[in-house]
Amino acid sequence: MQAQTSTTERWHFITAVLLPVVLALVATAAAVIGFVFWSTSTIDQRAIERQTTMVTQVLQGKRDLMLKDQGGIAIWDEAVIHTGQTFDHDWVHANMGLWMHNFFGHDRTMVLDAQDQPLYVMEDGQAAATTSFRDMASGVMPLVQQLRTLIGAGRMADFVSGRAEAPPTVCDFALVDGKPAIVGVTPIVSHTRTLTHTPGTASLMVSVRFLGEQAVTEMMHQYLIEDAAFVLVPSASPDRVSYPVINDAGRFVAFFEWTGDRPGRLMLGHTVPVLIFVILAGALLFILLLRKLRGSSAALKEGRRIAEHEAAHDRLTGLPNRTNFDTHLARILREQKAPSTNIVLLMLDLDRFKQVNDTLGHQAGDDLIRSVGERIRLVVGNEVMVARLGGDEFAILAVTHNRPFDAMAVSGRIIEAIGRPFDLGHFKAHVGVSIGIVEADASSAEPRELVRKADIALYEAKASGRNRAMVYEEHMNELLQLQHTIEGELRAALNRNDQLSVAFQPLVDQKTRKVIGAEALARWYHPKYGQISPARFIPVAENTGLIEELGEFVLRRACEIGASAPGRTIAVNISPTQLRNPYFSNQVFDILHQTGMRPIDLELEITESILLDDENISAQNLRTFRAAGIQIALDDFGTGYSSLSYLKRYPVDRIKIDRSFVSQLAEGHVSVAITQAIVTLAHAMDIEVTAEGVESEKQATILGKMGCNTLQGFLFSGAVIPAKIAGIFADPLNTPERRRRARNRAA
Repeated sequence: MQAQTSTTERWHFITAVLLPVVLALVATAAAVIGFVFWSTSTIDQRAIERQTTMVTQVLQGKRDLMLKDQGGIAIWDEAVIHTGQTFDHDWVHANMGLWMHNFFGHDRTMVLDAQDQPLYVMEDGQAAATTSFRDMASGVMPLVQQLRTLIGAGRMADFVSGRAEAPPTVCDFALVDGKPAIVGVTPIVSHTRTLTHTPGTASLMVSVRFLGEQAVTEMMHQYLIEDAAFVLVPSASPDRVSYPVINDAGRFVAFFEWTGDRPGRLMLGHTVPVLIFVILAGALLFILLLRKLRGSSAALKEGRRIAEHEAAHDRLTGLPNRTNFDTHLARILREQKAPSTNIVLLMLDLDRFKQVNDTLGHQAGDDLIRSVGERIRLVVGNEVMVARLGGDEFAILAVTHNRPFDAMAVSGRIIEAIGRPFDLGHFKAHVGVSIGIVEADASSAEPRELVRKADIALYEAKASGRNRAMVYEEHMNELLQLQHTIEGELRAALNRNDQLSVAFQPLVDQKTRKVIGAEALARWYHPKYGQISPARFIPVAENTGLIEELGEFVLRRACEIGASAPGRTIAVNISPTQLRNPYFSNQVFDILHQTGMRPIDLELEITESILLDDENISAQNLRTFRAAGIQIALDDFGTGYSSLSYLKRYPVDRIKIDRSFVSQLAEGHVSVAITQAIVTLAHAMDIEVTAEGVESEKQATILGKMGCNTLQGFLFSGAVIPAKIAGIFADPLNTPERRRRARNRAA
């Protein structure tokens, strides 16, 4: 009984006295450390702001000093006499060029006549040929023209008449000979206003002082700026401060860069050890106190050690061209009138050529096109015409009389030949080919119609999955017309609010079988054509430029749902076209702000083709999203390149295993090994995995054993309307497992 009372008192003392003391000490230490770090960061920021303001004033002062230096020489009766009335080169060199160089440190001095032609040029203290002015004209002439405009507006007349104390002058930053400089332009006029000349005929004095090593040295010594330089490309170092030098026209000239003064960091270096010492000393005293008061200090010390440990650890053909092909086709159809003459036309277009061209460069693309032409020629021989129509498009034209031409067999051999790897220097490239075929009687065929039909068949081959051949059939023309109809109706639907909608398919946690989010899917119900499959209208939107407007509609509806269910992941598919838009990230953040959805609840699903796209805009958008907490998922993984090496360049948070693998999951099937390899490699890179198309409990079980994180498919739910998904989100117990149990009880 006494032991039980002692234990009760000890726990009462710990919970009533020691725990509040511990929490107070921890809160105080955290507040002090937080305040120190905040204070030092604020001090550093204000120091950088002061230095930036000083640099701004110094540079403006150098501009003002340039005009002051010029005014003492250019506004002078002697200068007017020796430059305007009779040009005296020696006098100008001694009293203007050398003076400006030796006494004021100007690197270039020029005298221009009334036609802005150089009369005198000084470079680095030496008289130079006036032809050298051409090298500087691009940086100097805009300011000369600006001054001429001021003179033409009457500003010189104001000075001559006495209405103005000084003549008009111009001084600005400019690039001269590719180097940043201060350029000043002052008219050469009489300081007594007694020597006059026809308005607009005044000579001009132009001075150039480069913002080079000498200017930097002066600023470093006079204003205590460390390790400064004028550069055209800023440093990526976090210790460097870059100030953009912008001229009056708003154009960038250079960056003034220096090592920023960070007194806060210095203070932090002195303060932190003291703080650490004080905290450690206080902790030691507190531990000693605990040991004196109670015998449970060992457990508390071990707990603190564990807590501290946990807190501190965690990549040319020579064939006929299009004109030759068109002429040859027209001639054959014009000359071949025998009833037994048949024409077979194959139109070929490479699959994934753009990725190779963009990734490995145009030279590699040219080598690839050359190799493709050689392989096609080896397959079809020299009896038929092979033409390159442009880009990655080819055509094969065969004329047969009594001997048939098996177009599908030839196409199969071409697809097999093009599918083999291409050696491009140090790289191997993999491409495919889609082929459209049309056969016709030469006596009745028209060139344009023949090519049009072959193009339609090629379009169908690409729409059916690429890397295959399709023979033209009349119904394909109807399908193409349907594409045009879908385009027009989709444009109209985007301007209405009663046809397009968004459905949501739940995402289920594999372990708990609870709904943790949903994927937003576009739906279109047309009053005349009924429900139109996304497989039909999404490609049309991609090919016609409507995908951005459609994507914005889906994203906005998804974010409206996401805003009402914080903590639930809402996944939205985005197209490569959207991601290449430099304003796409602004659009996403605007929608998040307007709807109130948290960025961390949004998941953007991209396709593998985006990872092969080297466009800077796409990459920058992805980095911007991830920095804001938006998750990136790689959709349909396993159907394209499926290379995890691309994930090192564009990191993603999740990959989605394509339903084609999930549907084949069974004991002993190769899809099990492939899927397991994908999950293992993804987890090794800290990437979560979602399986799409889960339709059976057996598939879900196998995926669970593999360690798949999230499941999605008809086993749990198809796509539902917004109101229903909102209801699912509102009920934390409304899980697929609970619904199945309810059905079993009802049965």
